[in-house]
Amino acid sequence: MTDREKLPLSDIKVLDLTRLLPGGFCSLLLADLGADVIKVEDTGGGDYVRWAPPYYGSDEQTPLGTRSALYLALNRNKRSIRLDLKSDAGREALLKLAPDADVLLESFRPGVLDRLGVGYERLREVNPGIVYCAISGYGQDGPNRDRAGHDMNYLGLNGLLGLTGEAGGPPVQPGGQIADLGGGSLMAAVGVLAALNERRRSGEGQFVDVSMTDGALSWLAMVAGRYLCDGEVPERGKLELAGGLVCYRPYEASDGWVTCGALETKFWGAFCKGVGREDLIDRQFDAPGSDAHGEVVEIFKSRSRDEWRAFNDEHDCCIEPVLGLDEALDSGQVREREMVVELEQPGLGTVRQLGVPVKLSRTPGGIHRSAPALGEHTAELLADAGYSPEQVAELMSSGAALGPDGGQQAEAFRA
Repeated sequence: MTDREKLPLSDIKVLDLTRLLPGGFCSLLLADLGADVIKVEDTGGGDYVRWAPPYYGSDEQTPLGTRSALYLALNRNKRSIRLDLKSDAGREALLKLAPDADVLLESFRPGVLDRLGVGYERLREVNPGIVYCAISGYGQDGPNRDRAGHDMNYLGLNGLLGLTGEAGGPPVQPGGQIADLGGGSLMAAVGVLAALNERRRSGEGQFVDVSMTDGALSWLAMVAGRYLCDGEVPERGKLELAGGLVCYRPYEASDGWVTCGALETKFWGAFCKGVGREDLIDRQFDAPGSDAHGEVVEIFKSRSRDEWRAFNDEHDCCIEPVLGLDEALDSGQVREREMVVELEQPGLGTVRQLGVPVKLSRTPGGIHRSAPALGEHTAELLADAGYSPEQVAELMSSGAALGPDGGQQAEAFRA
């Protein structure tokens, strides 16, 4: 396993109060780069993603809450503490953890932690340098502030979903969670790192307000930029880079699908010459449904995916197969880039997961800890915050804090 102390964010401590995907993936990015991420979970079931199917194995000895494949995918390199933030003692414990923290992540609806008495204003009283990042669907203000939602709702409201699909057809949901991950997790990570960098100058933290709707809207930078300039409303299936050009579309091959990304004239020209259809060179930017499109459709159907791959090797024209997930994860590209990695997970043995997407030359991220059981580190983290063994035991016996086996962990810690 990687030595965390040698990683670029090893001096950063994160209190992660989030659940499910957006916050969990944000803190995973930070944890993989060395941040000490502490999952602050409730004294019930903890992070909901712990209990989301599918499950690895069925061993009853598996540590509590570590069998969900989704949980494991998001929570390596983290520690877990269970606190009841609805209790005075639980809130006090969080406030004792906060002075040593650099970042707090949360994904509740706006105002929830304020009502509990542990929102940003209270936290910065005990730690003026804390960077407090709130990930929400619609942001901390605006008319949708208090509405519930999920990825598809945000994409529907920011225009992205309405632009995805074929002309005249229904909107098509993407295979990945664009708003959750692109609009939430990535924007939160950038915001946190920017605020931490600014703190080096000012010595002060700040509030980072991340709206998943806003973040995913920014992915429409080119489309929205043009609309805001000329006022022309784009239509589904007619955007140049979303199905509106003969030269830049997926096409059906004889045994599956391929992508044709021949956007530059040199690539389209190489394709046309390679298939002996130089008469199509001037039809590069025709629309789907045109005569040229119909002819290109038939050309692609005449070869298999492997034949098109070989064709691209020879002619260099941006044609690649559309792979199934199983094919992609087993591809030479993924293997060589170490985007599938293995780690040992207690109770489960060797588990395969996606690797670290950001490659640093001197201090690359990596795996230094398996995903924690629910409340696995409660006792040690309370001790680090200054609680005595007797106080830890009292917190656990009262239910304000819990380990993976309730109060028994406190007795073992005290012994």
